[in-house]
Amino acid sequence: MLHVVATPIGNLGDLTPRGLEVFKTATLIACEDTRRTWQLLTHFGIPRPEMISYRQGNEERITERIIAAVKAGAEVALCSDGGYPGISDPGYRLIRTCAQENVPYDVIPGASAVNVALLMSGLSTSSFTFRGFPPRGPGALRNWFAEDKDKEHTLICYESPFRIGPTLEAAFEVLGDREAAVCIELTKMHERVSRGYLSDLVKQFKDAKVKGEVALVIAGNNPKFARQAE
Repeated sequence: MLHVVATPIGNLGDLTPRGLEVFKTATLIACEDTRRTWQLLTHFGIPRPEMISYRQGNEERITERIIAAVKAGAEVALCSDGGYPGISDPGYRLIRTCAQENVPYDVIPGASAVNVALLMSGLSTSSFTFRGFPPRGPGALRNWFAEDKDKEHTLICYESPFRIGPTLEAAFEVLGDREAAVCIELTKMHERVSRGYLSDLVKQFKDAKVKGEVALVIAGNNPKFARQAE
């Protein structure tokens, strides 16, 4: 069987007992970066099994290998560097192939930056949309935000620490001055969450040098989350 395992997004203590057991019994681990996953296994004293890199660029070739292994009776664990494989990370192609070919697989729940960021933001949790990574080009970025301009759901996305400033500016230009939160290095030692209106966050991050992984949470189109004119 293929086991899709969510791994810690920062704090290694967030690996679930089920996930730990899967790693202990897996005969093959397919992971985004073998070095990162080996650090996780070493932390828990798990002997190194056979490991292969499953990442963007080699999915098609490695998918065939993994499917063949599962069909031959192997216990295969699929993981990314953090969170759920297949959610803005490699893994979707393999999971989709298993579903299409009736290859048995299960999902081992665990840490997710999406849910952590949403709750840390303090914004509405009644409905939300996660949209992965936004496009890089200025025009495409503004159009990307415009798709959600009139919707009331909370918007969540990931962003590179090198582009968070321009992304906040584009969000402010398109969405107006509504509440948002920039979540950096969630669950890690240097976790930081900056909350405020988009105009304030634009100023805060305009020339800031940000290090680490970033999740951006923006309130939906609702007057109670918008800055009122003075």
